Amino acid sequence: MTRQRSTQTMKPATAAKKLGVLLDATPADFRDGVVSRDELDALQADPPQWLRTLRAEGPHPRPVVADRLGVSISGLARAGITDPLTTEQIAAIKAEEPEWLARERATRAETQRAEARLRSVRGPESSA
Repeated sequence: MTRQRSTQTMKPATAAKKLGVLLDATPADFRDGVVSRDELDALQADPPQWLRTLRAEGPHPRPVVADRLGVSISGLARAGITDPLTTEQIAAIKAEEPEWLARERATRAETQRAEARLRSVRGPESSA
């Protein structure tokens, strides 16, 4: 006797986070339903046009903005950037090269170097 496997579902906010897009910018049918693990896998494997457009143009959630600028999410907050940004706005910040951006990039780089040193001291078995 085989048990029927239940379908794993997630809230739209969780799916949007996994897809790296802003929930409020997704289509209504995505926001109003639930997303199964299979549907999420399909969206990642073959993204529809709306998802490709959101990933390319935004608006982007803070983790994506921070990553594209090369800073931490905390660094964005220290700079007063709390709203989602479009790809165009991110490019404008990069082109402007404000002082806070250089400072936050340096902070992030130093943090990553310190984390790498700790990993090398602790060894591979402690990184989980």
